[in-house]
Amino acid sequence: MGKIFNGILGRFSGKVGSIVGVNWRGLNIIRALPKKSTREVTVAQLFQRKKFAIVIRFLRLLKPIVGNYFGSNKGTNSRFNSATSYHIKEAVTPVGDSFEIMFNKVEITRGDLIGVQSPNVEALPDTALRFNWTDNSGQGQAKTTDRLIVVVYEPETKTAKYSLNLGTRDLETADFVLPSVISGATVHCWISIVSENSKLVATSEYLGSIVLT
Repeated sequence: MGKIFNGILGRFSGKVGSIVGVNWRGLNIIRALPKKSTREVTVAQLFQRKKFAIVIRFLRLLKPIVGNYFGSNKGTNSRFNSATSYHIKEAVTPVGDSFEIMFNKVEITRGDLIGVQSPNVEALPDTALRFNWTDNSGQGQAKTTDRLIVVVYEPETKTAKYSLNLGTRDLETADFVLPSVISGATVHCWISIVSENSKLVATSEYLGSIVLT
């Protein structure tokens, strides 16, 4: 049942007959219910749906990062939508009758801030990782107080772990401890950096895969 809020000219929510009222990104919208298609789905459409499903499943694990730090909102196109579009076009590859994520093409953040210099990652005992980099504060808008973002993804269990504040640019090293249940697993790692006020962000960098010890 549909509801009208604040009188006849107010917001409408719910379904009445063949129309439905929704609030989408702050806009009140009334639209017709979708009709079931009788057309046969093509192979190309099925492949596109598979690509979309794989990308969405991966990006949802990182929504707090991608949704806030991937480019900028453009009209009704959100950062998450922009990230979805990019990864469907650039970061999946066909494998048999399905698709896989190309981790070296993944971008978890996108922006104009200068990233950290010479980043790398090494495995430590007890499923920990050490991220290292060179302090390049003073280049462009880079500052010592910029916050480190790291993402670690384990593809077998489809587990993503991340930190939005692992340290500051001037520290040059930071340790990230992962759950012991994934000891021995191969994980993929990304690093990025964001300004202290979260208004500027770098484009993330893929650091490759590493085996946890």
